[in-house]
Amino acid sequence: MSPGLPPRLAEKRMVKNRCTPVGLSPTHILTLAVLAWSFLTTSAVTAPPKGVEAPAHAEQGKAALGEDWVRLRKGDQDNSLALEVAIVRYVPAEIARKKSAHASYASAETYVDLVGAVHVGDRAYYQKLNRRFRAYDALLYELVAPDGTVVEQGRGTSSAHPLGALQNGMKSMLEVEHQLEVIDYTRPNFVHADMSPEQFRQSMQDRDESFLQMYFRLAGQAIAMQSQQALEGESSDLDLMAALFSKDRPRKLKIVLAKQFELMEAMLTSISGPDGSTIITERNKRALEILRAQQAAGKRKIGIFYGAGHLADMHERLVKDFRLVAVDITWLEAWDLRP
Repeated sequence: MSPGLPPRLAEKRMVKNRCTPVGLSPTHILTLAVLAWSFLTTSAVTAPPKGVEAPAHAEQGKAALGEDWVRLRKGDQDNSLALEVAIVRYVPAEIARKKSAHASYASAETYVDLVGAVHVGDRAYYQKLNRRFRAYDALLYELVAPDGTVVEQGRGTSSAHPLGALQNGMKSMLEVEHQLEVIDYTRPNFVHADMSPEQFRQSMQDRDESFLQMYFRLAGQAIAMQSQQALEGESSDLDLMAALFSKDRPRKLKIVLAKQFELMEAMLTSISGPDGSTIITERNKRALEILRAQQAAGKRKIGIFYGAGHLADMHERLVKDFRLVAVDITWLEAWDLRP
């Protein structure tokens, strides 16, 4: 108990200061931590300024385009093969109406691609993205950083900040690469399309938001997920313990986390709440302001490279505010989970 406080008051203070709700399992604690930096945000605020492609139409019958952004691909014997992230192409509604139902949009002259990202992944995943990015007139990217920040190639993220330390620790544990280390942000078609730290802080203040508030929303959703899994006879905690002591630990850990990432959409809804949030809604608005500016400047082939957790909201805005239609999907392999 806290020294110098009455026992009852000391107990209340201890409860108030707990970071992890009672009953939250180790797997879901780990998932919360990874989710916080793997899908939502890439940040340069604390750092000094300085795969296999699946057939485009493979899964269109299972979900509408723009609904699924991350999937766990499995083999014939239900074995995990890869964690994959979507790239969805959007074209103006009038162009989509003129095309036949099975037309290819690979050579379209005007389009916007939402390019999903996980911020740690296999080197081959980021190398494939680097090659794809060359085809865009403009590639809009997320980075909460001061205006004019130059992201030097291969710079990585600093461990001086707790978030950076977590990223680097998980990168080592999973034997993957960090996005900032491999993606070439120095290319002339790259366009910063995110908030500055000052804008981010001001938006959170205006919305009366806090990271602690978001954490507890996530934690509540994680407990609900944990209860549902228990009802279905599943135990992700046993999988986690087995992975930690496995001779093939990095791959086994990635499989455990990949299964949790498939449930990401429900968790992200809990972050934003009914009125949205700074971390998703306001940053998305900023990115799409930059999109309009790039279109006005005559750019016709545009990619938006953002964490996969942002893209469901972006999809809705592109359809409603830009009169674009989702017409095609490509899945990129971010994590190879094969033995």
